[in-house]
Amino acid sequence: MSFFYFLTAFLLVRRINKRLKGNLYLYPKWRNMIIMATWGTVGLFIGSWFLEEQYQDLIGATALLGLAYYGYKEEDLRVYKVVFQATYPLIAIGYINAIAKIFFGFFFEKGSNDQYFVFAVIAAFIWTFARWATTKKQEEALRISAERRAELEVLVGERTTELQRQKEELQEALRELKTTQTQLIQSEKMASLGELTAGIAHEIQNPLNFVNNFSEVSAELIDEMEEELKKGDVEEAMAIANDIKQNLEKIRHHGKRADGIVKGMLQHSRASSDVKEPTDINKLADEYLRLAYHGLRAKDKSFNSELVTHFAEGLPKAEMVPQDIGRVLLNLFNNAFYAVQKRHLAEGNAFKPTVTVTTAAKAKRLEITVRDNGTGIPDNIKDKILQPFFTTKPTGEGTGLGLSLSYDIVVKGHNGKIDVKSKEGEFTEFQITLPV
Repeated sequence: MSFFYFLTAFLLVRRINKRLKGNLYLYPKWRNMIIMATWGTVGLFIGSWFLEEQYQDLIGATALLGLAYYGYKEEDLRVYKVVFQATYPLIAIGYINAIAKIFFGFFFEKGSNDQYFVFAVIAAFIWTFARWATTKKQEEALRISAERRAELEVLVGERTTELQRQKEELQEALRELKTTQTQLIQSEKMASLGELTAGIAHEIQNPLNFVNNFSEVSAELIDEMEEELKKGDVEEAMAIANDIKQNLEKIRHHGKRADGIVKGMLQHSRASSDVKEPTDINKLADEYLRLAYHGLRAKDKSFNSELVTHFAEGLPKAEMVPQDIGRVLLNLFNNAFYAVQKRHLAEGNAFKPTVTVTTAAKAKRLEITVRDNGTGIPDNIKDKILQPFFTTKPTGEGTGLGLSLSYDIVVKGHNGKIDVKSKEGEFTEFQITLPV
């Protein structure tokens, strides 16, 4: 009777082997285990022939139980659980048969009782194979599902690796972009500093010319005063001395003017400290307007523009970082001069370039308005001009960061706002609003 248990165990192993052969993922993993189970079953079958019949049944049923239990609990073989479950009746009869022969041998003294167990074993054996046959379609569907799941796991793993690689590439691209952005911002600041320096050089030339001229005149007056003193004309000498004193006052005045310009340049070139201080917006706007104008004039001697200022009197000082707001004003002034120059080149001398700067105080807020009668801004790009890297200037003339940086300084750094009004071909107006 043990033959049926070992045969079922052998066929069970071969059935699993056949099913796994089509799975390129699972078969290499289980191949050696299946070979060991096959030869182990054959070995136990041969070895059991040297034992008494009841022990042959016990070993056969145990071998079949071991295979069924091991296969059932393995995750990879769960799809074949119906195959393993089909062997349970045969295993149960095998154990009952073996235990009955070992402990109740007298029950088998009558041959008819033994035949009952033979019929039961054969019936269970047939039921097992019938069960395998009826579950073939279900087993095939489960196998296909398992293979598909394994393939999907492989694909998911490959996709995860690819996504990780793309993530690293994007992170590297982001780092490069941030580095480039920092370099462009620095280039914009340097360009701003270059324009400011050109204006300062022109501005500082005027007081220096006055200092030189009055120094030469004063030297001549001293010579005249010495001659008058030799003649004994004290009254004329005192008049000349008074003229020299006035000249020295003018030299001191223009020397202070030059000193203020230099200090302004040093303050602008210094990195912003982000420390806000009370600032006279009229004085700041006037200074940067002239510096921007003379900076452009230093590059193009033919350029001229009318500068109109409407500075409200008695404005309160506003808390701000003067270097940063100075950069904003310088950028707006440069853009205004660029626009009127462009229109002047297009229309000729019939056009009169004009840049107007207006300051006012309204509801505890300061307003600085910069208006030009230049080329204007087309409606379709008006919403984009404050975006980083957007510029209407030709390549090499603008980085597209000037207005973006100005927006960040005013809105994010000073809790203010920038409004833009423009009509293409007529005017552009930027209004900065800052809290007092």
